[in-house]
Amino acid sequence: MITGHPTRAARPVVPARAGRAVTLAVLLVTALLPATAAGASAATPPRTPQLPAPASSSTGGSGSHSAASAAASQPARTVSAWLPYWDQEGAYQDALRHAAQLNTVSPFWYRAVSADRIDGHPGAGERRIIDGLHGAGAEVVPTVMETMKDGALAAILTSPTGRAAHADALMRTATSRDYDGLDLDYESIAATGDSTYRAVRDGFTALATDLCGRLHRLGKKCVVTVFPQTATTGRIWDYAAIGRVADRMRIMGYNLHWSSGTPGPISDLTWYDDILTRATALVPAGKLELGIPAYGWNWDTDGTSATRHVTWKEADALRRAQGAPYTLDPVSGTPHFTYRDGDGHRREVWYQDARGIAAQLPVLRRHGVAGTALWALGFEDPELWPVLARD
Repeated sequence: MITGHPTRAARPVVPARAGRAVTLAVLLVTALLPATAAGASAATPPRTPQLPAPASSSTGGSGSHSAASAAASQPARTVSAWLPYWDQEGAYQDALRHAAQLNTVSPFWYRAVSADRIDGHPGAGERRIIDGLHGAGAEVVPTVMETMKDGALAAILTSPTGRAAHADALMRTATSRDYDGLDLDYESIAATGDSTYRAVRDGFTALATDLCGRLHRLGKKCVVTVFPQTATTGRIWDYAAIGRVADRMRIMGYNLHWSSGTPGPISDLTWYDDILTRATALVPAGKLELGIPAYGWNWDTDGTSATRHVTWKEADALRRAQGAPYTLDPVSGTPHFTYRDGDGHRREVWYQDARGIAAQLPVLRRHGVAGTALWALGFEDPELWPVLARD
């Protein structure tokens, strides 16, 4: 994301999932981020050593031969990516350049505002883009997020009538263009409290089950985007149930540290291992896509100014302008640097680039997860694409 434009909250969007003058999307993400800091902590979690490579098989001959055999048996890497509406043309051209690697593009086009109403962001449903992506060989599965008042989504999910009306509205969107399916990305429910979370979780599962069934009957894909599940996060999503009905479940693997927290990596090797250990125990690995970030955060460590969102492009340009050395943290697998701004404040930047993703992808392979989802097109280090191609 860029300043003045939305960014993804945990897969969404902020100043810097904007500055996303402050737009409605920015306000939404700002409201969602505290609830969506899936794994985000007020303090940097204890650092742990880089995960060791898996042990070689006792019956497979030499360790290197066993490792080579295991790698050869892994499914090919797949790449999906979100297309941000606030930089639609640039992101679209980026998608076309890398269409040979993209199996699915999800334009971030729609938002649910009530049980029976789905609104489009600027540029939503542009046929030139849909046709162009199809012509390049990519499926077009637009994302629907939600921008409802506190409690409104929970009320819909826990009402059979409300859920049915909402599924009808989603299907009207799915059939409004030549779409290949829908990506359901509902994040505000992450903050649901102890007293109601089971009912809201079950209501979301019921909605997803209904929606996926309807989409499948039309030959369309059903994708559900969720927060990571750890010991303390992500409980609102019933992974096992979603895994049974959805074609793909995307896990937002970013914002381990985020704008309202302390500086630190936005993703981490050990965090990924925990996320995927839990997820693959409940969902077939072939249905999983791990969301990978192409952005970062720029914190004022003096606490006197707001944290800024930066795309990889912005972070790298800033690092070079400040003359800061490139440093890749070997523990998390993310680059970072510090500098003094024009007011003399010390700022700390953590972000993600191709080298960082290359360091983290082996964790996915160890869990048999070949699917990735990039947040977002136009944000990324160009060298990421060769990394994804050879992994």
